[in-house]
Amino acid sequence: MSDRIRVTVWGENVHERKNPLVREIYPRGMHTTIAQGIAEDRSLKVRTATLQQPQHGLTKRVLDETDVLVWWGHAAHGKVRDTVVERILARVWEGMGFIALHSAHYSKPFMRLMGTSCSIIWREAGERERLWVCNPAHPIARGIDRYFEIENVEMYGEPFAVPTPDEIVFISWFEGGEVFRSGCTWKRGNGKIFYLRPGHEVYPIYYNQSVRLVLRNAARWAAGDGVKWIDSCPQISAKNAPESLQIKGGRLHREGEAGFR
Repeated sequence: MSDRIRVTVWGENVHERKNPLVREIYPRGMHTTIAQGIAEDRSLKVRTATLQQPQHGLTKRVLDETDVLVWWGHAAHGKVRDTVVERILARVWEGMGFIALHSAHYSKPFMRLMGTSCSIIWREAGERERLWVCNPAHPIARGIDRYFEIENVEMYGEPFAVPTPDEIVFISWFEGGEVFRSGCTWKRGNGKIFYLRPGHEVYPIYYNQSVRLVLRNAARWAAGDGVKWIDSCPQISAKNAPESLQIKGGRLHREGEAGFR
């Protein structure tokens, strides 16, 4: 890994092009605003990619040069090519961090990494959200007081159909009374995963300084050590076993042959 953590912010870039309200809030795209917030930390080297680019901007070379991938999507989950999703999963297993934002709970990469429906309940009412810090010592929560608030949000509520998180960093309370596990971590293979709930596109949430701080913290936390965990399934010959071994019984595979995958 280079001296600076390499972050790629991926944005669907659909609402900004079609919805005047979203375009007014994010004239250069949500991905640009998210990237600018993360890039306030000079130890993070940030680039962007969008759905509309060839291979969605996520070529093998780009992903190989990415330590942390940040993902925002909503209206076009189904338009993300499966070949690109497989490429992302392989990099996460190797050690690339993955940060899913808001409606990316239904994105193809996040759902594949979770292995569940990732469903929620929701409401668009512009209500207040209070995000409580569950573990003040967690690196993602550094610099945040007991809680922070966002004045207008879309509500997400429990149940959140994901595997039990390794850690819950934030829990949200909403003005309407619901609660939600709004900052959760997991590990898949060698890769760290963080889900952060705030981020509905019709509100200027990614200008919020506390949200930006959490994103920077999360990018530093999610970065691996630069050593790739190579996913392979080699056949080990009996003659290379740690102890002397005599082959007994029948065999499905010839010596040196690859297994079924």
